Amino acid sequence: MDQRTKPFTTLATGCTPADGALDPVRAEHQRAIAHRLKRAEGQIRGVLRMMDAGEPCENIVQQLAAARKALDRTFYEMIACMLETEVGNAEDPDQRRAHIAEITRLLARYA
Repeated sequence: MDQRTKPFTTLATGCTPADGALDPVRAEHQRAIAHRLKRAEGQIRGVLRMMDAGEPCENIVQQLAAARKALDRTFYEMIACMLETEVGNAEDPDQRRAHIAEITRLLARYA
């Protein structure tokens, strides 16, 4: 089966085709997503340390906002991966419309 027509699993799997193989576009998206998640993880750990240390609330809120922004950007990176791999590679117009409808549903639900 052609790489562009392989079935895909859901958004939660990290934009990975069902057979587990990654093309260069998906691999780059996954690296970017992992990097963003590690950044958010570090920021959340920092928030916990700040709370334990009794830091001022304003400083803690600033770090929470940074962590939230990192997670939001991760979400949008995942959506970009879906657009490029699932919608961009769909050869059948009905399949393309179905992918667009799914992404629209996800954006309406989570964004």
